[in-house]
Amino acid sequence: MYIKEQYLYLNNRNVKAVVRNYEQKDFAELLAIQKESFPPPFPKELLWNEEQLHNHTSLFSNGALCVEIDGVVAGSITSLLVEYDLKHPQHTWKEITSNGYITNHDQNGNTLYVVDICIRPSYRKLNLGKLLMQALYETVIHLKLERLLGGGRMPGFSQHSHVLSPQQYADKVISGELYDPVISFLMRCGRNPLMLMPDYLEDEESSNHALLMEWKNPFL
Repeated sequence: MYIKEQYLYLNNRNVKAVVRNYEQKDFAELLAIQKESFPPPFPKELLWNEEQLHNHTSLFSNGALCVEIDGVVAGSITSLLVEYDLKHPQHTWKEITSNGYITNHDQNGNTLYVVDICIRPSYRKLNLGKLLMQALYETVIHLKLERLLGGGRMPGFSQHSHVLSPQQYADKVISGELYDPVISFLMRCGRNPLMLMPDYLEDEESSNHALLMEWKNPFL
C-alpha cells in the first residue's frame, strides 16, 4: 500500500495532493482522464478499458497509483515488474506490457516498467506527472529493484519529421536544442535516454518511435 501527502502551490494558494494506489472505485474517473489526456490522433484502442484497470489493481497494485487534488482524481501512473535483459533491449509496448493487460507481470522481476502516465490537462501546471514519477522511484527503492524503465513517446517529432530522422530528432531533444513535451519532461524527472525504439507503439505523432529511458536505483 502506498500513500503520500504533499502540498503544491497554484494560483497563490497551497493545494493538497494525495498519491495513493488506485482502486475499482476510481475506474470511471481513470477512464475519463485517459480520454482527456490522449485526444486524437492518439488511437482510441490504446486507451484503458475496465478489464485492464482490473488487472493493474489485482496483479500489481503497488504499481497502480493515482493522485488526488482536493479529493478529485487528477492523474495516474501504471507499471509492472519485468525481468529486463540488457543484452536484448529492443521490444514493443505491446510485448512488454501484454498490450496493457500486464498478464506477464513477473513478481521476481528486476525492473519496474512504466506502462502509462496521464494527467488531466486542467491540472498539468501542478507538475503532477513528476510527483507520480517520484512515487515510482520510491517504489523501485522500496522493492530493491535495479531500475525504472519505460519508452517515452516523441510527439514533437511530427513537427520536424520533414527535415529530421527520428534519431536526429531524439539527439536534438537530448542535447536541449529542441523541446519535446514528453522526452524533455521525462529527462527533467531524472530519466536518462538509452536508445531509440522503432515500431514501439502505434503513434502517428511519434512515427511509431519511442525513446527508451531509465532511472537506476542509486542504492544498488
